[in-house]
Amino acid sequence: MTIIGTMFVAELTDKDALFLLALATKTKAMVVFAAGSIAFTISSAIIVLVGSLLITLVPVIAIKLAGGAIMLAYAGWEYYRFSSEEHDMDEREEKLLAKRGRGAWSIFIPAVISLIALDLAGDATELITVVFLARFQDVLVVFSGAVIGLVAATAVETTLGNKLGKLLSPKRIKYLSIAVFIIIGTTVIATSLLGL
Repeated sequence: MTIIGTMFVAELTDKDALFLLALATKTKAMVVFAAGSIAFTISSAIIVLVGSLLITLVPVIAIKLAGGAIMLAYAGWEYYRFSSEEHDMDEREEKLLAKRGRGAWSIFIPAVISLIALDLAGDATELITVVFLARFQDVLVVFSGAVIGLVAATAVETTLGNKLGKLLSPKRIKYLSIAVFIIIGTTVIATSLLGL
């Protein structure tokens, strides 16, 4: 439940959330949900595989402390980046949204590929997954929890689409994301140092 809840909240505040929300406002929610679910299952499998190899090579306490420190640094970097200039979706996302006129399912494969790339390219959920692997040392539990949390977040993002996009502006999502990273990073470091 810890993994599912953390992954759910982290995904709702991640850059993938903006992309999924944007897609859900432009095309059928079922297409976006299917693309997100498949992409997150594939990327979670890759992350868990790499993470499980990493925890056999590096002491678990080092991974936990490094993971916590990286989350705090990521929060600081995101705050700096966000406060210095407003960022819209990158060009890849805009091009994908432009394809929507060719039919809802025409963006399915490009959406899956884009989401996998976004998730594997310095995504917070991948870092959280590795930290959970180090903490629980159970590949199946971490993989299952990560996929369930990510798919649940995808369901929320695609179902609410326009409405959630209006309630949570990109600015609010970014600040919520920064707060989540600070809380998780601090908790990981504190529990690692206290041996919890």
